Amino acid sequence: MNVPLFKEGVHPDLSPIAKIDADCEAKIESCRCPSIDPTAQDDHSRLLIRINYVMDTSEVFYMSQRLRYYSTNRHLDQVPGITPFKETVSFKEALLMGQAPDEGLFMPEQVPVLPVDRFKALKGAPYTEAAMLVAEAFLADELPAASLRRIIDDAYDFPVPLENVFARKYILRLDQGPTASFKDFAARMMARLMSAFREPGKRLNVLVATSGDTGSAVGDAFRGVEGIAVTILYPRDEVSGRQKKQLDTIGLNVRAVSVDGKFDDCQNLVKQAFSDPSLADFNLTSANSINFGRILPQIIYYIYTWAQLARETEAAVFSVPSGNFGDALGCEYARRMGLPVEKLVMPTNENDEFPRFLETGVYEKLSPSRACLSNAMNVGHPSNLARFFALYGGTVDRTGVVHSTPDIGQMKKHIYSVSITDRETKKTIKRVYDKYRVLLEPHGAVGWRGLEVYLKLFGDFPLCISLETAHPAKFPDEIRELLGINPELPKSMKDIDERSGRPVFMRADYGELRTYLKRRLQITD
Repeated sequence: MNVPLFKEGVHPDLSPIAKIDADCEAKIESCRCPSIDPTAQDDHSRLLIRINYVMDTSEVFYMSQRLRYYSTNRHLDQVPGITPFKETVSFKEALLMGQAPDEGLFMPEQVPVLPVDRFKALKGAPYTEAAMLVAEAFLADELPAASLRRIIDDAYDFPVPLENVFARKYILRLDQGPTASFKDFAARMMARLMSAFREPGKRLNVLVATSGDTGSAVGDAFRGVEGIAVTILYPRDEVSGRQKKQLDTIGLNVRAVSVDGKFDDCQNLVKQAFSDPSLADFNLTSANSINFGRILPQIIYYIYTWAQLARETEAAVFSVPSGNFGDALGCEYARRMGLPVEKLVMPTNENDEFPRFLETGVYEKLSPSRACLSNAMNVGHPSNLARFFALYGGTVDRTGVVHSTPDIGQMKKHIYSVSITDRETKKTIKRVYDKYRVLLEPHGAVGWRGLEVYLKLFGDFPLCISLETAHPAKFPDEIRELLGINPELPKSMKDIDERSGRPVFMRADYGELRTYLKRRLQITD
């Protein structure tokens, strides 16, 4: 499958367009096309020149280089404790490194932009075709199409239902994978990419912090994968019983660590490990959404969903329940690739640092984070906020310090965020079930309620999609209490109550984690 992002030929001077946002509000007034120096030929592709179609214009521009990835901290020259990573890396390097050496997050220097006809052509096509379109746009110069096809066909062997609620308001159900969570979409593709890129004989050690579903999805995706070991940290008192059961019983090359603390503690422990020189030889990498390898697969389902539901080139509103912001970032990148997105709605639970920032222009992280029903969203400082800031011209570091403020006006043009209380979450679960016989769990209820608030404030919009990110059966106590029913277990969870396994118990202490990792991890197979 060849994506028409590449063409032999000529390219214009890129400097006038380097700063154009992917929505291309700024127009390219003119474009001269000098001949390309033959010495610029790509060693992989015989002078393949990427064509980026500028959204909302008929013009095109070209990029003669491969996609490269930079650190969100690269400009922090005068910040104590941070040595900015000024280099750029390939996708493979970004994937295997997980996080930049300066604790920044890797991001592509350019976003491949596609004509809307490429998205329209996916109508009625299987999910794997949307995945190929996105994968080739980002990875065609690093993996051959045949390898990408094998990875994608193996990763996505489960349904992606679109449930109509009323009119043209839909639920995108991302809860049908092996661990009944949206995290399956990213974790399964990421595991296969890491396996494809791993240097033979060199062991990869994946370190993951989870607030609920990430750990089980990553563990399942990597379970039994040769040459890769996984360590999952989760907050002991902030995961549901069934989530804990999933994490503790994966086994084989996957070990769960139960941390006496909150998710932010787990996340900070992981980030400290990545920047610890004494662990440099252990080939640590991340499967959290700090790794761009987790973000890339999350672009796909927005494009797939729009293609199935949109009429011609109409825009859609997407509501994405948001915790660490990786899922919503997939939608932001899809829009920048050319997908007609009217608004990205990012409802949070009572961890409301982002909606307050959009309202006031002042960012203050929440520490400690607040424990809410939608436990996977209990995040007081979302890791992927650094990428959102960077996309809109700002910088925020791992600790939540803002070094330069993004363009909040542009952010508010494309993004709306609102905090949903636990009380509202419960009422939404009950009301939506009673009125439409649609079953939501707490995270999906936050997404749906956020969409309702948005539409009430700004008026109705024809095509709206809200994401359901976990299966209701993961929250049987809440569903039973609110609705008086027992949600049926999906096939992948039928035997969960019979599984056995124990985690490693640990304090939220980095010295303790470092000692454990040095004792357990291997450097070579």
